[in-house]
Amino acid sequence: MGKKKADEMQKQRETFIDGATKNGVKQHIAEHLFDQMVIFAEYCFNKSHSTAYAYVTYQTAYLKANYPTEYMSALLSSNSEDQEKVQRYIATCTNLQIDVLPPDVNHSEYDFTPVDSQIMFGLGAIRNLGEGAILSILEARQEGGAFVSLADFCDRINLSSINSRSLEALVKSGAFDKLNPNRRQAIEHLKLLVAWSQSRAKDRESGQSTIFDFISVETPESKGLESAPEAPNIADFSKEDKLQAEKELLGFYISDHPLKAAKNAYRVLAPNSLADIAEMKSKAPVTILVMLIDVKNIVTKKGDKMAVVQMEDIGGSKIEGVVFPKAYDRLSEMIILDAQLVIWGKIDDKEDQKQIIIEDAAPLQTREMILLEFQPQQLNEATFSSIKALLKEQSGKKSEAKVPVLAKISPTLSSQLVRLPNEYWVENSQAAVKALRDAGFAVSTRSFLS
Repeated sequence: MGKKKADEMQKQRETFIDGATKNGVKQHIAEHLFDQMVIFAEYCFNKSHSTAYAYVTYQTAYLKANYPTEYMSALLSSNSEDQEKVQRYIATCTNLQIDVLPPDVNHSEYDFTPVDSQIMFGLGAIRNLGEGAILSILEARQEGGAFVSLADFCDRINLSSINSRSLEALVKSGAFDKLNPNRRQAIEHLKLLVAWSQSRAKDRESGQSTIFDFISVETPESKGLESAPEAPNIADFSKEDKLQAEKELLGFYISDHPLKAAKNAYRVLAPNSLADIAEMKSKAPVTILVMLIDVKNIVTKKGDKMAVVQMEDIGGSKIEGVVFPKAYDRLSEMIILDAQLVIWGKIDDKEDQKQIIIEDAAPLQTREMILLEFQPQQLNEATFSSIKALLKEQSGKKSEAKVPVLAKISPTLSSQLVRLPNEYWVENSQAAVKALRDAGFAVSTRSFLS
């Protein structure tokens, strides 16, 4: 039953019924009992098993609802070696309005850690950075406090536990940005500093001193680092190279992204990040905010034009999208490289992978959303009924109602926006705003890029 082998189950059926009838059980009861076991084997669990999992589900749901920053920190830490999962959970953090801060040699711990309402990236999740190197950094920081410069870092760290590849990973992931934001310069400077600090360590061991040790006065600020070589005067990496390195080492972009201007819209309008789509069912509708990073135009055997595109969201997750001829006729001017779009479509199973069938699209810079602001005294059933009726009138055709409606209670200590269900989205933002204002509601429009 566990392996669902139908032939073997049929043999066991005969054995079971024969044995049951020999022991005085009526045949129809034995047959019914075996049929129940077959159904159970399809996909069922013992009550004890179901109860245990239900309790764990309740516990994790409670933690996520009441301690979201701490919960997501723990979830990221427990999956830090799986970049695909880290990507997915960071997308969840974005939707929960939890910022994930870049790694920092002076503040990051081994794991992801909650810092107020933000999460500090854990050093253990940086690719090419070994456990020994991380522990050496944490130990040096605990003993001597924060590093004040790259020279101070090299002078205090156990260089036998950290190699050039690890140092480069720290630089390119942004962990040294507060000590030197010029990452290319930092890499070249560290090469000089490693040789300098190794020589300095040998001198200490042999009891030798340099002339700088005699003429300089060590202070908490200088720490006797006057002899450290200067940083070479070179330009930084290009923005594109920086982002690509972050993606390789962290699994996502952390310092910037072409879609960064749409971050607020992404949080409230795109419930489905590309990282989540792998777990969604085929044909499920999706709304996604993406950039086209590859476009392949195709001519079918019938002579119709279509396109296959590679899309990327703000978290760096990617997925393939298909624009069939009927949709391509309407959308061809938008389906270009580097286009920033809001996409409406459906999930499609392609062999072992998911793809998006693109049904409609619009440039991000042209899209806007409606924002309703309520006073606390307006929160009653009459207000909600009136709002629902007005929005239903403005929704027009379901396929054309693509202007999102958000709500906010003002004044409150929290500025959190609530996205109304898609059934209350409208077709024409200006007409909807006028109708809502005429009814006495405080309403405005907001760009996707605001």
